[in-house]
Amino acid sequence: MTEVLVSDVNLNTVCERLEQHCCVADQQQNNQQQLQQPQTPSAIKRHTNTGAKLWGRVRSKLLRQKLDPQTVQSKNWHMDVIEMNGIKVEFSMKFTSRDLSLKRTPSKKQSGVFGVKISVVTKRERSKVPYIVRQCIEEVEKRGIDEVGIYRISGVATDIQALKAAFDTNSKDILVMLSDMDINAIAGTLKLYFRELPEPLLTDRLYPAFMEGIALSDPAAKENCMMHLLRSLPDPNLITFLSLLEHLKRVADNEPINKMSLHNLGTVFGPTLLRPSESEVTKGHITLATDIWSHDVMAQVQVLLYYLQHPPISFAELKRNTLYFSTDV
Repeated sequence: MTEVLVSDVNLNTVCERLEQHCCVADQQQNNQQQLQQPQTPSAIKRHTNTGAKLWGRVRSKLLRQKLDPQTVQSKNWHMDVIEMNGIKVEFSMKFTSRDLSLKRTPSKKQSGVFGVKISVVTKRERSKVPYIVRQCIEEVEKRGIDEVGIYRISGVATDIQALKAAFDTNSKDILVMLSDMDINAIAGTLKLYFRELPEPLLTDRLYPAFMEGIALSDPAAKENCMMHLLRSLPDPNLITFLSLLEHLKRVADNEPINKMSLHNLGTVFGPTLLRPSESEVTKGHITLATDIWSHDVMAQVQVLLYYLQHPPISFAELKRNTLYFSTDV
């Protein structure tokens, strides 16, 4: 049985996983039938299409449930079974509103890394970039740079939670776990780390300015504004962001193989690194984060895409320009 937690953010990923399961089950069924008795070409063709048709039914069912107000409002798991030609998909699902899924809850324990301010982590580690970010990036670049859909395809939730616990407890087995773990779980752990920061990497304070800056039509004015905003970030946030930026560019360099373009990566990471704070939602007189998220999501993607498409940005150069500005004033 496959248990699925469905939201607008991960519905496509859920569907992809179900499609893979259907195709695998379909192939297994065909292999068994071919061993048992010879089949006519028409029978083989009919069974070959079973997985695709079953996948279509599952996807249609998920989308119908997603649009059903009664199902969406329910907090209970919804059970369902879809069967075709001996292949059965049994799944349970429930819906979580986006305002809950986007809410950041700071960790009560300051000894870990998840849910802890990035400045606290880097100070404790005496590092410029959190250890978890460095290690996940290193592992992805070592053996995941050619993985199709890297960062887009979800890893197994239990693997991600195991890695999260290992990093939070500073386990001595982290490096062994990283080398043995499925690469999508490692990519998922990195995304989870940024998602669970007490505030987004690009900070709550600068969110409105990023939204205004990316909307500027004059290229020179936009360049000045977007670079100034980077200079305004705390050093741990800025250095970590620049490290992630260069990593994502290297991933996109392999787009012909991994199918992950700069735009795809911007879509995956933009709303994670940059999103409105609860006070911003209140200020805008919007009661649900879903509304402001829908309104701003494209702008969030465009902000990250702007930096991804920008020539290499140097921390030292940014700080040098800060000194120039302060001297000129």
